[in-house]
Amino acid sequence: MSLPVSSSSSPVAHPSGLVARVRRAGASPGAMTAVAAALVSALALGWVLAAGESRAQAPATPAAAAPAKPALTVQTVAPQSATLPVTLAVNGNVAPWQEALVGAEAAGLRLIEVRADVGDRVARGAVLARFDSAPVRADLAQAEAALAEARATLAEAAANAQRARGIAGSGALSEQAVQQFLVAEQTAAARVAAQEATVQAQRLRLAQTEVRAPDAGVISARSATVGAVAGAGQELFRLIRGGRLEWRAEVPSADIGRVRAGQAARVTTPSGAVVEGAVRRVAPTVDTATRNGLVYVDLKPGENSDVRAGMFVRGSFRFDSAPALTVPASALILRDGFEMVVLVDGESRARASKVRVLGREGDRVAIDGLPATARVVVRGGAFLTDGDLVRVVDAPRS
Repeated sequence: MSLPVSSSSSPVAHPSGLVARVRRAGASPGAMTAVAAALVSALALGWVLAAGESRAQAPATPAAAAPAKPALTVQTVAPQSATLPVTLAVNGNVAPWQEALVGAEAAGLRLIEVRADVGDRVARGAVLARFDSAPVRADLAQAEAALAEARATLAEAAANAQRARGIAGSGALSEQAVQQFLVAEQTAAARVAAQEATVQAQRLRLAQTEVRAPDAGVISARSATVGAVAGAGQELFRLIRGGRLEWRAEVPSADIGRVRAGQAARVTTPSGAVVEGAVRRVAPTVDTATRNGLVYVDLKPGENSDVRAGMFVRGSFRFDSAPALTVPASALILRDGFEMVVLVDGESRARASKVRVLGREGDRVAIDGLPATARVVVRGGAFLTDGDLVRVVDAPRS
């Protein structure tokens, strides 16, 4: 059976019209039912395709952009103007003012006594150690005996020379014999002088069996050991002359010109103790590698001070007071080796700014390099990076 094709432009005809055409064509009821079912399925498929096409052609609705969230809630303050003592903070090592090396002068002697130890404060000329003096005393006794013999020989030669002078020209003695007596006197006198020098050398060697402090001070090192046989010049002790210590401050070349001899300085030890001092000398050269110059500061440690040679400490030089902008000490951060503060701009964005510390007074820090209208993050700046969005809460002025 063939069915007529509709000339309608619609892709799917209404089912009732199609069924009517099938009836007019004389189709059986079963064929009509099948045709109706097929037409219903085709109609449903057309609706699905039409719906999908309409959705594909509809413009997409953009999603709403999520608002940026602040990285941190911070308090800000404006720099305050104040008059504070200007200081220059630097680091450096503590070292002895001068260190004396105490060594053995006598060679080949055995050390029998050590009287000084590390940390002892000794006076000038104090006995630090003793060597065995028995061999030296024996040599001294032998030299003294030789000296006595030489003096006796000299006395005899002098008497013979005196007689020879008395009879010279009388013909009793030849001129040659007289001359021999006179030469014998001179030779005996020279031997006496040589033996006196030998005795003096042995007495000096005997004195060297006692090792004495060349100056008053504090023993900083000891290598002397009882029973050891020391060679000439071997180090036995090290002595900090006068017990004086100095701080060798490493000052940047840009600031070393501000430091003068006699200027006050202050050193803080690792335990927090503060030691006062004064500049003794400023080095005439600057290290080409670090661009730092050394400033030698005489320290005045008290009896109970814990400052020690070899410490690496932080200290400062104090200059005249001057007006400056100050911020809380908590606002200062250290980043990439530079001292910085974090500022907040008009869009609540964080930005780190390098500053130069002029001085400290309590919990305030005098700085240079900021405008008076800047908004400085009080604390927490170390957790922010440039461009971070922050929520600002103004801190009360202190």
